[in-house]
Amino acid sequence: MNKRLFFNIDWGLLAPAIILVILSLITLFSIDRALFNSQFVFFIVGIFAFLFFSQTNYRTVNLYATPIYIVSIVLLITVLLIGVEARGSVRWLEIFGFRVQFSEILKPFLVISLSSYLASKNNYSLKTLFLATCFLMPVVFLVFLQPDLGNALIYALVAIMVFIVFGFPFRFFFLGLILSLIMSPILWRFLHNYQKQRILTFLNPNDPLGLSYNAIQSIIAVGSGMLLGRGLGLGTQSGLRFLPERHTDFIFATLSESLGMIGATLLLIAFVYLLYRIFTIFQNQEELFNKTFSAAAFFVIFFQFFVNIGMNIGILPIVGITLPFVSYGGSSLLSNFIFLGILCAMNRGDSSHKVLEIK
Repeated sequence: MNKRLFFNIDWGLLAPAIILVILSLITLFSIDRALFNSQFVFFIVGIFAFLFFSQTNYRTVNLYATPIYIVSIVLLITVLLIGVEARGSVRWLEIFGFRVQFSEILKPFLVISLSSYLASKNNYSLKTLFLATCFLMPVVFLVFLQPDLGNALIYALVAIMVFIVFGFPFRFFFLGLILSLIMSPILWRFLHNYQKQRILTFLNPNDPLGLSYNAIQSIIAVGSGMLLGRGLGLGTQSGLRFLPERHTDFIFATLSESLGMIGATLLLIAFVYLLYRIFTIFQNQEELFNKTFSAAAFFVIFFQFFVNIGMNIGILPIVGITLPFVSYGGSSLLSNFIFLGILCAMNRGDSSHKVLEIK
C-alpha cells in the first residue's frame, strides 16, 4: 500500500474524534483504571479500523449490501438466542473473551445496505418508502426485543431523517405521524415497565429516592462541576457512586463534574466541529449512495449526542443511549470509527473524481 495514500487521512474527521476519546479516557482513568485500560485497547483497535476503512473502495463495499443485510439480521437473531444476559437485557455475544454488542457495531454496515437500496431505486414513490420501511422494521424490532429501546429509537429516527433528506414527499411522513398517534396506545403496551416508568418520571419527576433518582443525580453532578470542575477522581456523585452508569449513559455528567464547564465546553466544540465536517462531506458528494450514507452517519452521531446530553441535563427522558466516542464501550467506539473511515474514503474518492473531471 502506498504510504502517502495510507496517511492521506481527513484530520477534520479524525482530530475531533481523538479529542473526544482523550476526554473519555481521562474521565475513565479517574474513576476506574480497569475501564481505562479496556477502552484504550478499543481506541487503538478503532484507529486501525478507521485507517483500514478509509483506504477501502466504498464502491466495492456497496456491491455486498444485500449479504451485509442478511448477515446483520442473522447476527441480531443469534444475540437473542445465545447472547449474554446482563441487567435483564440480552445485547452481547461473547467472542474470545470480549463482549460484542452487535446493535452498535452493525450500524455502519446497515447504513451501507439502506443507502445502497435507496440509491438503486432512485425514486420517491410511496412504494419505495414502504419497501424501505419493511427493510428496516426487522432490524428495529430485533433490537427492541433485546430490549434496547435506545438503539431501536436511534435506528428509527435516523431512518426517518434519511428518508426526508433522500427526498420523499412530506405528505408521506404526515400520514405516518397520524398512524403512529393512532397506534401509540398499542405501542405503549409493548414497552417494559421500567421503560414506561422512565417516560412517566421525566414528565413528573417527583420521586428523588426512587424513579427520579438517576436523573436527579445526573443534574447534580453536572451542576456541581461549575467552571473548573471538582478535579479528577474528586467528584462526589460519580466518585461515591451516587451517579448510576457513570461510565456509560451518564459519562457526560461524570466528565462535567470532574472537568467543569471548561471540559464540557471542549467536548461540545469537538462534537459540533465533527458534525460540521460530516455535513460538509455530505454537501460535497455527488453520488446518491454517498449522499445517503453521509446523511445517515451525520444523524447517527447527532441523535446519540443530542439525546445522551439531553438526558444527562434533564431535558429528555432516560433511554440508555451512549455518547459517541466518550461513553465506555468497545462496540460503540469501533462502530463510530468505522463510520468515519468510510466517510474519509468517500470524501477522498469524490475529490479525486473532481480533479479528474477538471483535467
